Amino acid sequence: MRESPAGWLYTAPALLIFSVFIIGPTAYTFYISTFHWNVLNTAMSTYTGFANYRTLFSSSTPSFLSGAWHSLYFSGAMVVGGTAVSLALALLLQRGSRTLRAVRVAVFAPHATPVVATSLAWVWIFNPQFGLIDAVLRACHLPVSQWLFSSTWAMPSVIVYSLWHEVGFTVVLFLGGLAVVSPELGEAAQMDGANAWQEFWHVTWPQLRPITLFVVVITSISSLQAFTQFFEMSKGGPAYATTTLSYLVYQEAFVLFDTGYGAALAVVLFAVTAAFTLLQRRTGDRIARSA
Repeated sequence: MRESPAGWLYTAPALLIFSVFIIGPTAYTFYISTFHWNVLNTAMSTYTGFANYRTLFSSSTPSFLSGAWHSLYFSGAMVVGGTAVSLALALLLQRGSRTLRAVRVAVFAPHATPVVATSLAWVWIFNPQFGLIDAVLRACHLPVSQWLFSSTWAMPSVIVYSLWHEVGFTVVLFLGGLAVVSPELGEAAQMDGANAWQEFWHVTWPQLRPITLFVVVITSISSLQAFTQFFEMSKGGPAYATTTLSYLVYQEAFVLFDTGYGAALAVVLFAVTAAFTLLQRRTGDRIARSA
């Protein structure tokens, strides 16, 4: 405050909006999580302390631990698969020809489409009776699946859709990183006899580490908070196979009206998200100092 009072003055409107719509509701959610909350008459709510948090580890269906595992499964697949696919596509599309520019637009286009509409479209694609995927598999004389109706294949199906929808954004990030990669270092490596893989691994990849870190953290946070595709495509099923923490918050707070327990789940999800943000900042600072 003493160093830049004018800066605080200029940022005051944004800080006010952030406080009203982010900080305030977050604090109120933590407050609700300490009550057995009465939605119809909040005055009749009963203070329970940290009882809702202790309930997280009790045996229930679906349980907090199963939701955490499904969130970890989904996030891990999105981070590993999304980062690998995005980087591979960016390497293929980094040249500036007209055809590749059109392909860039096509790759990014799914990310600009509404999640609700495209989720519903992919529900039809995964339909086991007349869906496109099973039709192609039958034409190739390959075994078909129930996809979203199978507890084994429901989560992979949602992951496939999510990768299709989100990869375009991370491809753009990697393209931005590749645009500032020093070509002289690659040329020097080639003159020293390095092949394409060695050039990428020892020259290009180290220069992309800050972008890769950013992509990993952003993808982790967005995956942990993912909700719409699970609501539209599988409703958390079958047999709770796609009930993640974010969907469990919705189910407990807005379907079963156990608002206090739902708020406790939301606080835990917020804490995990904040931890990833802090990790990104510290790791990013460490990389910047080493560079």
